[in-house]
Amino acid sequence: LRRSLLYALVWGMGYHGLTLSWILGLHPLTWMGVPWLASIAIAVFCWLFITLWGTAANAAWIGVMAGLPPRLGEAGQGIFPRLERVLVGTALWCGLELILNLTPLSWTSLSFTQSPGNLVILHLGRISGPLLVTAIIVAFNGLLAEAWLWQQSRPTHRWRWSLVAIAAGLLITTHAIGWQLYRQPLADEPTQRLTVGIVQGNIPTREKLSASGIQRAIRGYVGGYESLASQGVDAVLTPEGAFPFLWEPSQNQFYQAVVAQGVPAWLGSFVKENGNITQSLLALSGNGEVVGRYNKIKLVPLGEYIPFQETIGGLIGRLSPIKSSMIPGRTDQRFDTPFGRAIASICYESVFPELFRAQAAAGGQFMLTASNLDPYSEVLMAQHEAHDLMRAIETDRWAARATNTGYSGVIDPHGQVIWRSQPRQYQLHAEAIFRRQTQTLYVRWGDWTTPALLAIAGLILLNRWRQQL
Repeated sequence: LRRSLLYALVWGMGYHGLTLSWILGLHPLTWMGVPWLASIAIAVFCWLFITLWGTAANAAWIGVMAGLPPRLGEAGQGIFPRLERVLVGTALWCGLELILNLTPLSWTSLSFTQSPGNLVILHLGRISGPLLVTAIIVAFNGLLAEAWLWQQSRPTHRWRWSLVAIAAGLLITTHAIGWQLYRQPLADEPTQRLTVGIVQGNIPTREKLSASGIQRAIRGYVGGYESLASQGVDAVLTPEGAFPFLWEPSQNQFYQAVVAQGVPAWLGSFVKENGNITQSLLALSGNGEVVGRYNKIKLVPLGEYIPFQETIGGLIGRLSPIKSSMIPGRTDQRFDTPFGRAIASICYESVFPELFRAQAAAGGQFMLTASNLDPYSEVLMAQHEAHDLMRAIETDRWAARATNTGYSGVIDPHGQVIWRSQPRQYQLHAEAIFRRQTQTLYVRWGDWTTPALLAIAGLILLNRWRQQL
């Protein structure tokens, strides 16, 4: 067990640590008045804590697997106990990933490793969500691991090749199903076409709060909106927090531009609500009226709010550069626009598939993602796009993405990137998307495979423990 836990630590630090290495881009925070050494400490703490958070789940998996009943997978018991162990291990891994996705810190699901390189297998997300893809990855590798362990203990036993054959069959079958889903034509109706203009402001967070940064934001987003409106787009999308001040229509030049041009817009802004602040995406009609509003639900710990504010918030707050916390939106929000209901997402929320599934089930016809992503590297830009790509496939929706520094883009329901911006450049782009009203099995039923796997695993363990009595 001790050696296994060491393996879990090494694997977890390798996988989660490397995947999340972009977090170190927080440094330097000296522009916020944080001393240089303290800035390094904050960046390293955030990276290390989130890495160990994921690694703890791997250690828990190892601990439970090591504590399974002795006969489960025992060398002399034939192939079925080994298949049972693979099934139990798969169910447990998916259960732990499900729990992690319910917490404020989630990013590195195994399913995410297939995006964007394996669009075929990602289409299984339409059946039961991303955890079905995770289950296939764990089961495939588990079968190969069991075959290797059998080779180590009984080199001449032919049954080990049966495990390899089952693993190959799993790989081929799941990809065949994914291919059938992938090759289905989109068959979009021309009447459902929307031409969306996207503004990538490219205003570094380090500059945004300064007087010159505010003026740069006003010039960039107002000018970008007017330019795209003159091209005949149906609506304009801006990134998260496009303007670093509260939404006040009477004093907002963007609002005045919308009234003058008459083209609807989706504006990332901050809104004051009952003395608190929300990170919001506003749907503005052609006359500037706010006809829809989505408040960010999954706020970033230490970046947008201080955890445990009422208890140990003061201690934690010393590690955070923010001076005040935002409040999250309700989970039952619906984002209505002049073109019908949309699926809205703000930055970090792209990693939480249930938010997208619920909005698609409630009638969301297309995806809008508004993000910042500064000051992080292209590694984060690519990973964030990879998450949105999965959400587009799972919900069978077109997705328009506006980020501050990149990658902005448009993704079709099969996960094909129709357009991607260049990073760290001011860019304007117009692209067509289509409204869709289809509902995948995942949208209708949610993640049904994880509970099913856990139930079967529970019955297996119950039977094995009963045999030990």
